[in-house]
Amino acid sequence: MYRVMIIDDEESARKLMRAAIDYKSLDMEVVGEAASGIEAINIIDDLKPDIAFVDISMPFMNGIEFTETATERYPNLIIIIMTALDQFEYARKCVSLPVFDYMLKPMVRAEVTKVLERAKEKLDNMLPSASDFDEEFSGDDADFAVGEADSTELIKKYVHDNITDPKLNLAFVAQNFGFSASYLSRKFKQDTGKNFAKYLTDLRMKKAIKYAGLGYKMYQTAAEVGIPDPNYFGRCFKKYVGMSYSDYVLEKCQKSS
Repeated sequence: MYRVMIIDDEESARKLMRAAIDYKSLDMEVVGEAASGIEAINIIDDLKPDIAFVDISMPFMNGIEFTETATERYPNLIIIIMTALDQFEYARKCVSLPVFDYMLKPMVRAEVTKVLERAKEKLDNMLPSASDFDEEFSGDDADFAVGEADSTELIKKYVHDNITDPKLNLAFVAQNFGFSASYLSRKFKQDTGKNFAKYLTDLRMKKAIKYAGLGYKMYQTAAEVGIPDPNYFGRCFKKYVGMSYSDYVLEKCQKSS
């Protein structure tokens, strides 16, 4: 079953895209959604979509910027750009990007279904081994097997040094070190006992707690830890700490006074 991701900053649009299409009949399922390109970059390694609907107009990282980043790391990912009429020509000018199709909002169910049928045909014709998300051990990965502990420490240092980069994720690091994302994922968990995405989020949240303790405003802290989308940052912080950022800062101030 092919995996679909919906990336749009409008919750109503995401809900409509989930409810209006009979994905099951197309041998597809919606595996997740994101409210910004930043959030999508942070969760795409875990979701492993085959198809992504991407709104062109989003804060902090728009659809074009997301597409540039995503297609560089996941060349087999099928991107379907969603755009309003007044942005359509702007979207079409980005012809250098490997976009599967452009669709006008509001979306029409029959048109979306036709595009997905074509996407399914393309995916059906792809060799299973071509999947960028499920890439197996390759010759390039063999270098990582030599001195594994040292390599893992280098990777952890690289993550620490680049923590402020919002494009940092598993595929970003794997690409930088020259081996597959799937291999890095397996080896990182084997060597550290942690999932890479969780390790990265935990590291960011630990730093965020330090900035919060210093009284930084949320948008300042969010930028300092590489999650400039304050809404997504706020959800990550609350999940990690158990309270909102503002409540945490207030509690710290009360304890210190």
